[in-house]
Amino acid sequence: MGSFLSRGEFPVEGRTVLITGGSRGLGLAAARQLSSKGAHVVIVARDPTVLKEALTQVEASAQSPSQRFFSLTADATKASECSRVIAEVTAWNDDSPPDIVWCCSGSAHPTLFVDTPVEQLQTMMDSNYFSSAYMAHATLNAWLRPAIDGTTKAGAEAKTPAARHIIFTGSFVSLYSFAGFTPYSPSKAAIRSLSDSLSQEMNLYAGAHPNEPRVRIHTVFPATMPTKSLDDENKVKTDVTKALEEGDQILTPDECARRAIAGLERGEELIATSTIIRLVMTTVMGGAIRGGFWTGLANTLLSWVVMIVMVFIRWDMDAKVRNWGKKHGASGMASKDK
Repeated sequence: MGSFLSRGEFPVEGRTVLITGGSRGLGLAAARQLSSKGAHVVIVARDPTVLKEALTQVEASAQSPSQRFFSLTADATKASECSRVIAEVTAWNDDSPPDIVWCCSGSAHPTLFVDTPVEQLQTMMDSNYFSSAYMAHATLNAWLRPAIDGTTKAGAEAKTPAARHIIFTGSFVSLYSFAGFTPYSPSKAAIRSLSDSLSQEMNLYAGAHPNEPRVRIHTVFPATMPTKSLDDENKVKTDVTKALEEGDQILTPDECARRAIAGLERGEELIATSTIIRLVMTTVMGGAIRGGFWTGLANTLLSWVVMIVMVFIRWDMDAKVRNWGKKHGASGMASKDK
């Protein structure tokens, strides 16, 4: 059921952290902050020019001159590339795989479903879900396969080794989607499902190999951030979707990263970075670990209230979309002549 009380469950000093999508936005902000906490950091992205500049920022945030930093150009939407990344980072890291892997790569194409080229549906799954699933698969094989095959290096560690962590990046629409995010939201909902499944699956390996490091699975749900990615989204986003988003809480990547890392340090598996995300998340926890007795109780009680509120929110949003169609037509864009 999770920890009874919050503890420092995410030590990073002297440990190696790999972040995909680490050249900008949340990934870069997280890389800088983890560097400032003493982590060795590897960032992965597609654009080598942007990646080089990002690595300079991460290095400048270091707590100690003994820290090490590395960058790799790779396309995380390909399984073979994810395997290559883990292999190269392991070789760079003195033949040890990274201790923490944070999947931050992804993109959004928020358009109305019938107006979306069908190829874009696959692109969204590749960019968001498969980039995370492939990286998790490569990582877990690097972590778990030696014990499964009986090839783990012998050691005489007296204390329990620190846990390893895989961190996925979800979205508000992982929890509650709405008009205009149909091509994107299923790929983010799939990440939430993968996270929940793997969280339970890791107990199999913990039971079979109790002397191996425990594997923790997390998903961070960032608030909307004012980034280049958001600018790109808004170029294709319909006016009706923008109207539904009015009042959305905006946080900088640095603040989102700070809140995400604080949640990891508390041992949370599902980490909301804004008030509205936390409220909605309480209503769709399902079988997810709820963070200990008192946190779980608070979330359950809160969910009873929020579920009632959500009935009216859904009614209001449905009415807005219907009335938009009556006034402006089915394009989703505001028409000046209506």
